[in-house]
Amino acid sequence: MARIQTPDYTLRLLKFAMYAVFAGAILFSARSAGAQEDAKREPLVIITSSGEYKFNVEIAATPADQSRGLMFRRSMAPENGMLFVYPEAQYVSMWMRNTYLSLDMVFILPDGRVHRIEKRTEPHSERIIESGARIGAVLELVAGTAERINLKAGDKVRHPHFKPGL
Repeated sequence: MARIQTPDYTLRLLKFAMYAVFAGAILFSARSAGAQEDAKREPLVIITSSGEYKFNVEIAATPADQSRGLMFRRSMAPENGMLFVYPEAQYVSMWMRNTYLSLDMVFILPDGRVHRIEKRTEPHSERIIESGARIGAVLELVAGTAERINLKAGDKVRHPHFKPGL
């Protein structure tokens, strides 16, 4: 014998399904945001003519991490950043697609010397930002940080990824 579904039963089932999807979306969103907040950070030091500056950086080492970068983030503490590391020195191209934060991009040679800095990038821009040399990493910091710490090409970045003396 088949059960006859009344419109009331179907409506309740539809509402339940909608609530379940909505609750799942909220939980997923909270988990994703939490993952960004809880991401493992490593210490990094920048040495300029005006002193040593300590940062806590997330490491983007995999292609997936590097593709995502800081996309969709709405804020970042001034002492934090993201370090894109490459196993071999290479030319790198970056852009700001889906990135809400203006950033300072620091292109770093394999020995830890700053090659160049792209200051105050434009959020959501698809303009290609080139490294200009074979680099070992890119450090993304909150826009204005390079000026605040007087960062210049030739300054040093200290982190286990860099091999001084190369």
